[in-house]
Amino acid sequence: MVLEDLNAIKEKEIGSRKKQCLRVCMAAGCMSSNAQGVKESLDKAVKEAGLEAEVEVRSVGCIKLCCEGPLVASDPHDVLYERVTPEDASKIVAELQGKQTDVKRGNLKHPFFTNQLSVVLENSGVVDPDRIEAYIAADGYRAVRDVLREMTPQDVVTAITKSGLRGRGGAGYPTGLKWATVAKTNAAKKYVICNADEGDPGAFMDRSVLESDPHSVIEGMIIAAYAVGADQGYIYVRAEYPLAIQRLQTAIKQAKQLGLLGTGVFESPFNFDIAIRIGAGAFVCGEETALMASVEGRRGVPRPRPPFPAESGLFNLPTLINNVETFANVPRILRRGADWFASIGTEKSKGTKVFALAGKINHTGLIEVPMGTPLRTIVEDMGGGAPEGKIKAVQTGGPSGGCIPAEHFDTPVDYESLSKLGSIMGSGGMIVMDESTKMVDVARFFMEFCMDESCGKCIPCRAGTVQLHGMLTKIIEKRATEADIRKIEELCDLVRHASLCGLGQTAPNPVLSTLRFFRKEYEELLLPEVGAAPPTAAPVA
Repeated sequence: MVLEDLNAIKEKEIGSRKKQCLRVCMAAGCMSSNAQGVKESLDKAVKEAGLEAEVEVRSVGCIKLCCEGPLVASDPHDVLYERVTPEDASKIVAELQGKQTDVKRGNLKHPFFTNQLSVVLENSGVVDPDRIEAYIAADGYRAVRDVLREMTPQDVVTAITKSGLRGRGGAGYPTGLKWATVAKTNAAKKYVICNADEGDPGAFMDRSVLESDPHSVIEGMIIAAYAVGADQGYIYVRAEYPLAIQRLQTAIKQAKQLGLLGTGVFESPFNFDIAIRIGAGAFVCGEETALMASVEGRRGVPRPRPPFPAESGLFNLPTLINNVETFANVPRILRRGADWFASIGTEKSKGTKVFALAGKINHTGLIEVPMGTPLRTIVEDMGGGAPEGKIKAVQTGGPSGGCIPAEHFDTPVDYESLSKLGSIMGSGGMIVMDESTKMVDVARFFMEFCMDESCGKCIPCRAGTVQLHGMLTKIIEKRATEADIRKIEELCDLVRHASLCGLGQTAPNPVLSTLRFFRKEYEELLLPEVGAAPPTAAPVA
């Protein structure tokens, strides 16, 4: 692949486009509602109307408003059709010819769409994820070309550091610092791993990116490998994401055919290849040392750190691990500049963040907003509030996060602000709860999840989560006293500080946050303390 080839592919792709386009969402959510049937019906309707020379029916990734799928967007008319059925196809095509239709339309002026700032999701719902030509036409792989021809590895690390990008997997560790650490290690072989083991209940951000724009992740990994001196990459993705796996396999094959992966990337001395490793769905394998053990073919359990993966990771060699969204940001930063990215967001949390809105909310789906956007803007304006009643709380960060009550919805969504409320950014899941939700039940649900997903290697997590689950059950069954609350708080502190990995260290967060903000709901379920004064007895006749 050379520069002229890249330009030729882009020009050919753009030149082949037709006057009108019907973009059909073919992400997993819409596919589960027969988007494939809608696509086939639209193809047939266009053909029957004799519009094949004028209208393109394009398969695209997620169009974001998942609750209204299957979705079809009409260009250049700026129309979004919702809950489309195969029977609607002829009506939609008829409207392209000037006729009226009763197919349900979406409101593209709604804050759900207008408040978004698409960086990672700029190609989502626009390009065909199965065609590398579509990605190249959207300036894909230009960042790799420029990096290999104009920048040293240190230049790349400096740019990422200057951008302020932090890991989007949850911890928010500075990406540039992690890259610099791996780059400085003196080893003949290094690895780059993409952590696509998205396991939080209600989270589907990484899955959507892989299904909608897999080449952006691959391009980000290539740039990272060049920066740190790696020649082999792995994408660790859970088996529950078959569509994402399929599109990744297609994207990797296409990139190799064009010389963008393998030996001599862009006809340079740089070599880099990517392989997919499929996980069996263990939540703990999202922890980086457990993930590496699984890639190596061993049982996925964490190990103590140090040494950190940057020094001794996969096969005991220096390894860079970032998640899907982190890698997808990289080509955009290199293409538009570190200063551009750093101008978005807050002082300490730069750029945008992708969130999956789920739960008791009117508009569920995928959103991307600048860091620092108030929680209220997300759940009330963009999400449209609760279908019934009011929103009571939002769970951020999955089982590792906390429940934030409505009185704190003016909090900006960034790493530091969420931490002050006892929650975390996490990978980006947001589960919305209305006034009918019982917060003690929520705490027990997440503790049951952590209890089931604990690998069992360390006693604080293995035994502590079981004991906490039992204590929460005791409260729900109205068999507990205030003394049990104190025991829960003490045990949460022990599990948090004595567990080996992040699963156990963060498992108490949902319990502690609900105790902090909704303690009254716990107290209403308690029995009187032993030794407390009994109620006054009625006089004996």
